[in-house]
Amino acid sequence: MNTRTDYAWSTPRGLVERPGEYPETTELWGYTDRFAYRQGEQVDLRVHTTAETFDVEIIREGARPETVFTATGVPGTRQETPADAYATGCGWSSCLTVDLGEDFTPGYHLVVFRTQDDHGREIEQESFFIVRPDSPADVDIVLVHATSTMLAYNDWGGGNHYRGLPDGDRSDIPSPYSSMHRPIARGMLRKPVGAPRNAHTDLSVPIGWEPRHPTYEWAWQRGYSRHHNDAGWANYERPFTIWAEEQGYRVGHLTQNELHAEPDCLDGAPAVVIVGHDEYWSWEMRDTLDAYVDGGGHLARFGGNYVWQVRLDLDTGVQTCFKDPSADPIRATDPTRLTTAWDAPEIGRPGAETMGLTGLGGAYIRYGSAVPRGSGGYTVYRENHWALTGTDLYYGDVFGQAPLCIAAFEVDGCDYTFRHGLPYATGADGAPEDLEIIAMAPAVSGGEDRWSGRVPIGAPAAELADLYAGIYPDGIPPHHQGPGYGSSMVVTFTRGDGEVFCAGTTDWPYGLEANDPFVTIITRNVLDRFIAAGRDGAQAPATNTKEQR
Repeated sequence: MNTRTDYAWSTPRGLVERPGEYPETTELWGYTDRFAYRQGEQVDLRVHTTAETFDVEIIREGARPETVFTATGVPGTRQETPADAYATGCGWSSCLTVDLGEDFTPGYHLVVFRTQDDHGREIEQESFFIVRPDSPADVDIVLVHATSTMLAYNDWGGGNHYRGLPDGDRSDIPSPYSSMHRPIARGMLRKPVGAPRNAHTDLSVPIGWEPRHPTYEWAWQRGYSRHHNDAGWANYERPFTIWAEEQGYRVGHLTQNELHAEPDCLDGAPAVVIVGHDEYWSWEMRDTLDAYVDGGGHLARFGGNYVWQVRLDLDTGVQTCFKDPSADPIRATDPTRLTTAWDAPEIGRPGAETMGLTGLGGAYIRYGSAVPRGSGGYTVYRENHWALTGTDLYYGDVFGQAPLCIAAFEVDGCDYTFRHGLPYATGADGAPEDLEIIAMAPAVSGGEDRWSGRVPIGAPAAELADLYAGIYPDGIPPHHQGPGYGSSMVVTFTRGDGEVFCAGTTDWPYGLEANDPFVTIITRNVLDRFIAAGRDGAQAPATNTKEQR
């Protein structure tokens, strides 16, 4: 018997993308064999459609999009699709092979499939691939795409790491397996301008307010995935790439898959950047990133919600994440590779050791009933830090606040204390000793349900309590005890011979998209410092604001 509470937020509804789900519609979907290629390789496009023919356009995305390939009248194929394609892959045959010649310069490439339905209306669906730079040293920054988080939320085929199979009146059973050999859910790669975000950006929240989730309502009304705003190029990497290219930075692209399989894939990169929602990482991915920083590399992370370990099998294309450690079959044989929160003692590798912050120290802001009246911005505590040079920000000032809301949705923090008006990391959760907290915003571990399940919550606080019970069987440590209050932080620290800047929020890229002066100046300060230090082959001199003050 299922005794878990049913929450209104998880009611199964909205678009379900899989062949045969809507027999009266024209179907068109496609995917590529891999997420990243090198110039000179071939890309197989695996497409299912009920139309007689379809067209293909491949666009190199960025500040100046360019169409680099077109094909028209490609014969359509109805492909057999397993019922559990979300977990095992589609297994479709190739319909078109594209040679990545000289026209395919390094960058992000959007693949657009098009056809028409019986009424002459255009049907479109997207896939993507990346063309890698010849060498990381050829660019100013290497942008690592959070493809494991995209896999976790991609619900094409009917399931993902969050839901898919009904369980009770309003709940779903998540799939611990997610395949990369399937199309990407509608909205993750492309969507109309003005589509709503997960965070609510209202300037004023009145007494008696009830939480809503416009992003879900929009998805249901427009025929997009419920998870369209949770991950993917359209939400995070795209606005950063456009901004960076407009600023004159040369951006190279990799995915987390390369970090997983190639320990040297970052060698020579002046700076590495992560943006948006990078919730899921494998042990091997962390090894590659940690080794890069330890060796003198420079990591700029403008992202949030660093929580889960995954196992990734690139031969089968399947990502595994059970989340509940008791459900993972390798718990007894290899506990360090448990697919649960990195902060689990059995893994022995706290997330803060890599990023300085952790999702369990942060959680949610302005998402449903989680801090609904928060400023949406960061309060400054170390105004003399080098990252704030040229911003004219003072102690106690707030930047990025509503209606922009860069400190919003899912965020990262660490255990901290205050001395003489300044925050300091305690290190109880693995945060580095020299971590400097530049700015902060209050967060909570989940939304509070004051409406007895009648209205959407988004992320019920009870979920984190269940996780703690699973990963801390011998008792919850003191830094995770209490009412579930956390924070979002902007921090810097050193690791080995390298340096890390971390703005622990998913929504920093929206500040760049809006050309907010504070967000853009801080981002340029970080990138310019790290690129210069990377080009010089040495770490830039650290500015210790603790000693200055």
